[in-house]
Amino acid sequence: MREPLVLLPGMMCDARVFAPQITALSGSTTLVLGPVTQGERIEEIASGLLDQLPPRFALAGQGMGGVVALELLRRAPDRISRIALLATQVLPELPAIAADREPQIVAAQSGRLAEVIQNRLASGFLAPGPQRNAVQAQAMEMAESLGPEVFVQQSRALQRRRDQQPTLGKCKIPALVLCGEHDAICPVKRHNFMAELIPYATLTVLAEAGHLPSLEQPEATTAALRDWMQQPLVLQ
Repeated sequence: MREPLVLLPGMMCDARVFAPQITALSGSTTLVLGPVTQGERIEEIASGLLDQLPPRFALAGQGMGGVVALELLRRAPDRISRIALLATQVLPELPAIAADREPQIVAAQSGRLAEVIQNRLASGFLAPGPQRNAVQAQAMEMAESLGPEVFVQQSRALQRRRDQQPTLGKCKIPALVLCGEHDAICPVKRHNFMAELIPYATLTVLAEAGHLPSLEQPEATTAALRDWMQQPLVLQ
């Protein structure tokens, strides 16, 4: 694949969420990290990224990064050669979930970000198993590095996200939809739904993984990305 691979991390994550994939793929692929921390609307974040990214690229987004990836695909389909959506959402935020974010925002603004993140990690975020504690510690480190201001901005952006079902229906490029079997934030049934909307999608469900499959099952995630990147560009 000649195009660089752009990686978009999820909410309160940075390059470390893709550390295993960066290590494994950097010898054969040009990798670009796109931050999703600039703006309080998904459209604003995507607009800023388009000004910085290469003219044409493969795109992989995890969680909130996947939401931004869908907006990039909606805005600039001719610039994206293939897309991977990891542990993410295509639908707008439900009013009840948007309302639940408000006390989290208040807590983060009042100096209790660590408590908010710990509660999120305890609520079906990660799969059970021996890797859980280590991944949870990594997630906490990333979140605390980014800080409460980023948490508030990203929360607002997710509250206001649009319905991207029409975008997926128009997708004619190689697409990977990947999720963890134990992800209670973005469950398997929603990824089934996304894969059914895309004409040529590959659905991969990883056992023993939750909302951070790139860290919980790094080798399986990397293998799925390799297979996706090797698919021929004959679908367009």
